[in-house]
Amino acid sequence: MSINDLFTRIAQTHLHIETLETRHRDSLDFHDVGVWCVRDALQAAFEAGVAEGLRKAGRTKKEGQAKQ
Repeated sequence: MSINDLFTRIAQTHLHIETLETRHRDSLDFHDVGVWCVRDALQAAFEAGVAEGLRKAGRTKKEGQAKQ
């Protein structure tokens, strides 16, 4: 999955934003979202980053949590 795909999936899942592409219409490009949705999106992005870091290090998420 590319980083753009990941960002889009997080935006769709947590912010209810269909696409991150600019569509040149304010009604399509600006969104009101709750702070709890922003928090959830940031948490999902953080967890994806941790998982990717562990993957690159050759460890699983459970192994990383056990060492903390």
